[in-house]
Amino acid sequence: MKKLLLTLLAVVTILAGCGGGFERQTDWEVESFSATTHRGETLALEDLQGTVWLSAFIFTNCATICPPMTANLTDIQEAVEEQGVENYKIVAFSVDPEVDSPEVLTDYLSMYELADESKWELLTGYDQAFISQLAKNSFKALVQNDANSDQVIHGSSFYLVDQEGIVVKSYSGVSDVPVDEIAQDMKALSEE
Repeated sequence: MKKLLLTLLAVVTILAGCGGGFERQTDWEVESFSATTHRGETLALEDLQGTVWLSAFIFTNCATICPPMTANLTDIQEAVEEQGVENYKIVAFSVDPEVDSPEVLTDYLSMYELADESKWELLTGYDQAFISQLAKNSFKALVQNDANSDQVIHGSSFYLVDQEGIVVKSYSGVSDVPVDEIAQDMKALSEE
């Protein structure tokens, strides 16, 4: 009996090490939303069902972290494409929706070299109160106007969202960005 238990334990240990499955860190449900994309189309949470997506909060007038965050998203997309992932999106919510019209977002995105523009959804078309609440309730993130400038205070994380609209993991979006880890996680999650 002891030999059988040891054998079973060894098999379980080997299988756990080879699993390659995705380990979820969080389980925050994204609240329902409907927004306008940089293409002028409507995108709702329901439209992302069945798709793995990487999310961020940015704005085009950002004087600090948004340009490097967006550049890091382009690097992540390259890595995701190299992993062979096909069913994914990169969804960036503008935290300055009064300024960031679809045309402004399109101009902003055109400054970056994208592996596949069709996978990007830069969102606007809501008010400041909405994006502050969505960030807080769905991503546990702060979005707040800066009373002393035209800047918006917001987090710098990237959030991995599963096919059911659940935030399952977050990563640094500015420094020490784990590009390969994010790409591998997106691949593993898309295969679940």
